[in-house]
Amino acid sequence: MTGTALELRDVGVRFGTFDAVDGVSLTVHAGEVVGLIGPNGAGKTVTFNVVTGLQPPTRGQVLLGGQDVTRAPAHVRTGMGLARTFQVVQLFAGMTVRENLMVAAHRWTSAGVVTDALRLPGRKRALEQASERAEAVLAFLQLSHLSGIDAGSLPVGQARLVELARALCLKPKVLLLDEPASGLDPAETADFVALLAEVRSVLGCAMLLVEHDMGVVMPLCDHLVVMDFGRVLASGPPQDVRDDPAVRAAYLGAVPA
Repeated sequence: MTGTALELRDVGVRFGTFDAVDGVSLTVHAGEVVGLIGPNGAGKTVTFNVVTGLQPPTRGQVLLGGQDVTRAPAHVRTGMGLARTFQVVQLFAGMTVRENLMVAAHRWTSAGVVTDALRLPGRKRALEQASERAEAVLAFLQLSHLSGIDAGSLPVGQARLVELARALCLKPKVLLLDEPASGLDPAETADFVALLAEVRSVLGCAMLLVEHDMGVVMPLCDHLVVMDFGRVLASGPPQDVRDDPAVRAAYLGAVPA
């Protein structure tokens, strides 16, 4: 993908008389990592849900690869190259790591619902394709040793890596990461940041991430968007945003001079 991978134009979400998101605009270019930060209750999660199609906006537009997907359901956006992880890891317990990835990888096989339901000849090949994709992604992330383990038994650090792997099985052009370092210790966080940088370098997918840990945001992001009370408070290069007095007051806890 080249050009603009994801764009929000004047997005607003109103619940009754409360504006949870109020006129948010942002752009994520192809291959770029953009951080969406702000204090709790700033509207970040609602904005994320608008991007993924889980929350319809009251106003504004969402464009994916230049195409208006504002009213498109989540599965259509997935088919166009949008994938996400969650703040609370959402793996399928009782299924192996490989099977978790195959659920996502099946999206790109030659089979469909009818083929699966009727167990037609193409079903076997589709399962083989999904398994091959899953194993390839696990190898890329150096997680092959986890392939046959029950995903529900994994510690948080490994579970987050597996959730990332499952998202990559969707062949994303835009990857949304919801607090990817939540629950990780400093060493795991540093390794995860390095891994995301490698994913961006090798696969070229754009990323939009919500994160509170500035140790993740500063080395990884090309651009930061700061939200406060549902609005964009600041936007720009990470160093400039971090040094902005209004941002320091709202997010970092500093008192403006």
